[in-house]
Amino acid sequence: MPDVKHFDPDTVLDQVVRLFWERGAATAGIAEVVNATGLSRSSLYATFGGKRDLYAAALRRYVESQSRPVFERLAADGRGLPAITEFFDRLVRARCEGEHARWGCMVSNAHAGPDRDDPQVREILDDHHRGLRAAMRAALQDARAQEQIPPGLDLDAAADMLALLAYGMNLRSRAGAPAADLLATATTTLRALTGAARP
Repeated sequence: MPDVKHFDPDTVLDQVVRLFWERGAATAGIAEVVNATGLSRSSLYATFGGKRDLYAAALRRYVESQSRPVFERLAADGRGLPAITEFFDRLVRARCEGEHARWGCMVSNAHAGPDRDDPQVREILDDHHRGLRAAMRAALQDARAQEQIPPGLDLDAAADMLALLAYGMNLRSRAGAPAADLLATATTTLRALTGAARP
């Protein structure tokens, strides 16, 4: 096994992210972490602390590498509703196709997991939610400026609704929901924001 001084912690953390993302921290035992990383338990503990600390570090890395760039792109897009539509289109493709299909979102999985009340985990989840909500609100602000949504729409409430939609889609995709159903839900929600869903 590699010595603790002769491996890249970032590379190891990426391997742990994959394991916990796909399997869940509660399901994946420390023996699986050892197998996935090729490190001894002593090396893992010396570098990252216990399993709970390792999970928190992996969750934080997921947020920084997977979530944060998406939030920044959405907030800076400037197109309003088309940017939000693209966000959900990309989300569904990522959750239902390709390398990580049916893994869900590591953050959404954590919200439903047994470690959600751990202080470290809760701080990460709350920070993630603030970032997602802020990005949605920025895109909605752009939509209002371009008269794509009613001027009286409560942007804070709408941003919360869209964030909750994203969490729900993540969880449903992990459970096997068809991509077409998820996309239809997103389309209906966005139409409701514009008033187009009224009879």
